[in-house]
Amino acid sequence: MFRSLIFVPGNSARFLAKASTLAADIVCFDLEDSVPLNEKELARKMIAATLQQQGGQKRSIYIRTNSFESGMVSEDLKAVLGTGVTGVVIPKVNDKSEVIKAAEIISALEKGRGIEEGSIRLVPSIETARGVVNAYDIALSSRRVNALVFGVFDFLYDMRLDYNEGNDSSYWYARSKVPVDARAAGVQAIDAIWQKIDDIDGLIKDAATAKRLGYSGKSIIHPSQIEHVHRVFVPSKNEIEWARKVVAALGEAMEKGSGRGAVRLEGRMIDAVHYKQARAILEAEKEAAKEGN
Repeated sequence: MFRSLIFVPGNSARFLAKASTLAADIVCFDLEDSVPLNEKELARKMIAATLQQQGGQKRSIYIRTNSFESGMVSEDLKAVLGTGVTGVVIPKVNDKSEVIKAAEIISALEKGRGIEEGSIRLVPSIETARGVVNAYDIALSSRRVNALVFGVFDFLYDMRLDYNEGNDSSYWYARSKVPVDARAAGVQAIDAIWQKIDDIDGLIKDAATAKRLGYSGKSIIHPSQIEHVHRVFVPSKNEIEWARKVVAALGEAMEKGSGRGAVRLEGRMIDAVHYKQARAILEAEKEAAKEGN
């Protein structure tokens, strides 16, 4: 599920230790914005140690590296990538060449470290004008890509625009384009953060807007936001219908190991990855029903 992606500062021992208790769909250990330049190496070591301590958990653990413009992506990945890492968020992606380069680094590390080939996913973060223009190609650039993230504040900075709360006209086009490009490429889209931690009403309203635009979930920066975001991003009727069809088509093969591991459904090939996503959607539906959503 992609309802919530929470960023956890990689240089905070307290927050890293607490990460194992978070109910977010994706926990993302951060090496970028929340870590000052003089603490990057410390953060890499702390994240690597946390991954060793919390290994074996059945949860999605991602790492946000620094951007390619920083020159630190390779160093970041070499320091932290290992068993237990589900995926990597690459910030400020401008074009597909950066995703291809990241995928090559990850492939080499998988091979050298005995990690299942192709298992580590990639989430490019669209935060620049070039990134918005190239979002569709970025989403299609590697089989590892399973989602795009929209980053509103860096996008506004790149456009030399100020954030005006209550008036999203300055970034409406970009925010609307990313989920369309993601869907066209067959991947998910995750919306930008809501900065005001104490403004829950604002968060819920902003998340509802994102859902109407086609986002699957939202980036968040505080545990208190998780529950509210999950209540907004309950599976739609179309998602539930799709999930049931996938489970019906692949259930026997996945659960009993009999039959094919991939089948055609409504003109597209579906496999184990889609089956896991479908099961997660149906579980989310059950949770929402229990909570009365």
